[in-house]
Amino acid sequence: MARLPLKFTLSLLTCLSTAFAFHLLILVGFEKPFWGNLIALSYLLNFALALGIFLALYFLRNKLGNAMGFLFMGGSLLKFVVFFLVFYPGYKSDGTIQGVEFAAFFVPYAVALVLETYFAAKMLKNLGAK
Repeated sequence: MARLPLKFTLSLLTCLSTAFAFHLLILVGFEKPFWGNLIALSYLLNFALALGIFLALYFLRNKLGNAMGFLFMGGSLLKFVVFFLVFYPGYKSDGTIQGVEFAAFFVPYAVALVLETYFAAKMLKNLGAK
């Protein structure tokens, strides 16, 4: 595997694992259900989607360099589609989305998005330098 995708994968795994551990500690501290709100699935899906989107961008960077921004936004759209298909029905089943339900999806989403943005910017910078 090339250097940038490997660094991204390791960074994503480290950051999401750390966020997951802190997230669970906070839930325990507030006496909320430890494994409720599809939290494990949320972290796993956000990891898989972020990794897949970044790898797609990486391997298409030379062919579709001018469209990278649109591809990146398409990846974000894909994440929201997954949210509305997988998580939203369960979260909205009681008529309202609780804060812990919101955090269960959007904490890993935000962590992954920050890393995707940072590494995509590095990739574009390297692409522009060629």
